[in-house]
This record gives sequence, structure tokens and C-alpha cells, in this order.
Amino acid sequence: MTKPLTSHRPLLAVALKLGALFLFTSMSALVKALSDEFPPGQLVFFRSLFAIPVIILWLIARRELAQGFVVKKPMGHFWRGVLGTSAMGLTFTGLSLLPLPEVTAIGYATPIFTLILAAVMLGERIRMIRIGAVALGLLGVMIMIWPRLGTTQMETAATIGALCVLGATFARAFVQIHIRQLVKVDHPAAIVFYFSLTATLLSALTAIWGWTMPTLSQALILITMGLIGGVAQILVTSSYRFGQASMLAPYDYATMLFAIVIGYFVFDELPTVAILIGAALVIAGNVVVIWREHQLGLERGKARSVTDPKA
Repeated sequence: MTKPLTSHRPLLAVALKLGALFLFTSMSALVKALSDEFPPGQLVFFRSLFAIPVIILWLIARRELAQGFVVKKPMGHFWRGVLGTSAMGLTFTGLSLLPLPEVTAIGYATPIFTLILAAVMLGERIRMIRIGAVALGLLGVMIMIWPRLGTTQMETAATIGALCVLGATFARAFVQIHIRQLVKVDHPAAIVFYFSLTATLLSALTAIWGWTMPTLSQALILITMGLIGGVAQILVTSSYRFGQASMLAPYDYATMLFAIVIGYFVFDELPTVAILIGAALVIAGNVVVIWREHQLGLERGKARSVTDPKA
């Protein structure tokens, strides 16, 4: 879905990226607002199904519809779908049990876990600078998770939520590694399209455990949630046409600001001191990784551009 950098327009690239991140955070807020009424599998279904028309229209506009349907590794796309759908379902479960800023902060651990998996699965060498970044990030994760390891009923629900979000970060790290392999043989448009299709089909299977019939207003919100996800993915992809991945990566952390503002005004939530400290450490570790990869000239923008932050 991504073409080579068409022109270096950093302001436009940043605006597109920030717009996408705001939409993704708003989508998470809608998921949280609906989580008391609908099971996570049903939310994943609507999020995925109604992103498909947006993606198809975008591919038509880009004249990439044919590339979006052709794949050389169909099973690779299936497993990418399984991992991505699992990550989305775990994240949505976490949103039903934890404050929005906390879910956002724990999710920042994904690049740290991706670096670890790249070393284990792909044999990438990790030198001292990035080892230090990983250690810093993992310390931040422990600081955020530790207060949730309680024993009362309320604390148990929060513990489950924290572990679900942490599990989602692992799954997204696997997705990142998987996409690095897929982009070598298949067009990014196909990766985006078949993920949405696979996620829709897999999440539909959860109907056997019971879904809730939405009211008209709820159905409109569910549809809007999916449309927002599709538009956000397009904005992310478009941002990489006008700015390098290394330049845009640090803006991912604007989602914390968006999450704090939305969490406060919509859900009356504020992040705890532990979350702020832990998130700061994780972000610091990620920034070191970004700086080091930029120094080494590692090009991963193509993989980043087809990875949904909430998948």
C-alpha cells in the first residue's frame, strides 16, 4: 500500500501521522465506551468489516486494487491475520478493564519486544546500546504492570486487563516480524486488505459464544468505529509517502497526550504516577532504538506503514 517516498514534505507527513494517531485513539475510546455492551470479538468484527470498504476505495484511487488481491504467500497472510486479530481482541479486552491512558502506555512496549524477537527469530545482532534500550523499556513495563498484580476481585480484573494488553504487545511484535517477511514477496496493499478480511472472518466465529443485538444508535457507532480505523490506516500509509519512517516514529507517542485528554474528559480517568514513570522509561528506550536504527540506516518504514497500531 506504500509507494516510495514521492516528495519530502515533512509538515504534511507529520500532520497525516498525527491525524491518524488521533483517529486511532478516538477509535479506542469508542471501543471502551461500547465494551460494557458488546463482547470483544463483536467489536473486532465491526472494526475490521467496515474498514474494508474504505481500504478498497483507497486502493481504487491509488490504482492498486489488483495488487491488493494478489498474494504469493496466502498462509503467511492467514497467520498475520491470526496474530493481528488476537492482538486486537486482547487490546479491546484490556480497554474494557483498564483506563485508556494505561492501555496506551503499555502498548508502547511493542517496539521493545519486536527488537527482542528480531534477535531471536531473525538473528539480528543487538549491540550494547540497543541492549540498554531494551533493559530500560522492560523496566518501564514492570513499573506499569506491578501495581496491577493484586489479589482482590477488583485488582484481579485489572490484572487480567494488564496481562491482556501486555499479551497484545507481544502479538503485535510478532506481527511486525511477520510483516518484514511478507513485504519481501507481497505488495503492502495485499497485506492491509487481507488482514482486514481475515480479521473479519476470524472475529465472526466468536458469534457462537453470543453476540449482542445493537440498537440503531449503537450500530451507527460500531460502523463509525470501523470507518475511523480504515481512514486512520490510510492516513498512516499516506504519511510515509511524504516523510521518512525515522522522522515520523517519535510522533507515535502523541497518542499518550490524546489518551490523557480523551480519558479525562470522556471517562474521568487520569494516569497514575507509576504509569507516567513507566511510560517515560519505555518511550526513552524506544527513542534510543529509533536513534540507533537511524544511525545504522535500517529501513523498516515499509513494514511500519502496513502495521495497524491497534491490530
